[in-house]
Amino acid sequence: MERKTIEMARRFALPQGEITAEPYGNGHINDTLCVCVKTQEGTRRYIMQRVNRYVFKRPEDVIANIARVTEYLRGIIAAEGGDPARETLTLVPTADGKLFAYDEDGELWRMYLFIEETISRDLPDTPELFALSGAAFGRFQRQMGGFPAASLVESIPDFHNTPARYAQLMDAVARNEAGRLGEVGEELAFCRRYEREVHTLLDALAAGEIPLRVTHNDTKLNNVLLDAQTGRGVCVIDLDTVMPGLAAYDFGDSIRFGATTAEEDERDLSKVSLSLPMFEAFARGFLGEAGQVMGRREIELLPMGAKLMTLECGMRFLADYLNGDKYFRIHRPGHNLDRAHTQFALVRSMEENWDAMQEIVRKI
Repeated sequence: MERKTIEMARRFALPQGEITAEPYGNGHINDTLCVCVKTQEGTRRYIMQRVNRYVFKRPEDVIANIARVTEYLRGIIAAEGGDPARETLTLVPTADGKLFAYDEDGELWRMYLFIEETISRDLPDTPELFALSGAAFGRFQRQMGGFPAASLVESIPDFHNTPARYAQLMDAVARNEAGRLGEVGEELAFCRRYEREVHTLLDALAAGEIPLRVTHNDTKLNNVLLDAQTGRGVCVIDLDTVMPGLAAYDFGDSIRFGATTAEEDERDLSKVSLSLPMFEAFARGFLGEAGQVMGRREIELLPMGAKLMTLECGMRFLADYLNGDKYFRIHRPGHNLDRAHTQFALVRSMEENWDAMQEIVRKI
């Protein structure tokens, strides 16, 4: 395997020198390696990845999206006096000028410049750190504000489409593939309460109340590289799911992930609640940047984005449980049902804190 990866690395436009490669990071979708090239001037590092073709059915479209977005960002960053090589990803071409290469098994590989002197963190354990995450994703929204979002390809169709996720849940109910329908009556009754509400964001888009934007769609803290010295957010990474979407998606998914008081699979639901200090910290960071390009209605709908992204994730866990745990990896019986319970508990907590969430956004 090491020999094959080094052979693949040599297909990219690297400097002359001894090449080594080893696994890097803790991502769950793509295979990621750090490629080191020892030259006379020193060691240069690169990130090489094999794109998961089960998740991304058309990987060349993923690369095309990334190439267009990062090229646009480089222009904006340079105009703002920043460092494009450090503040956005840079795809390394192959020796024949392409931005990807296929191996003998038909797997697509790509390579990025390694962004040195940065670190990543998995969990936002302080409001200050969560605010930095909010600022990084908000800056991404602001900088991409002038890009024609509709010209990008949906790398995963209906990835954040709450009505479609609700329909998928109802399909799982109808098929009852794993024979578990009798266990989840209470959970389904909870979801059915929101049959109309799941349309809120897309109805606002259809009515012209909010615009289509370029969205990241996986706004976890570990997708922000932080400066190793200052801790400031330097670069948003993992652009595979960059596609047309709504600002409330990116805001909401961050809140779902980072403003909860419990782990995603916590069994003791009394521990699950929305942290208002964390919600406010992220909102301040996000709106401090993205608020410069967002309209009033977009901003008003940010709490709804948090609620619907949390509900959507819970419905996905519940549907996978009914389907026999085929999509999300589980580590114990009932794991996906436990995950659904935590998401639904977080939705309830958001509803209990709804007035406070809206007031925080209005205040900011």
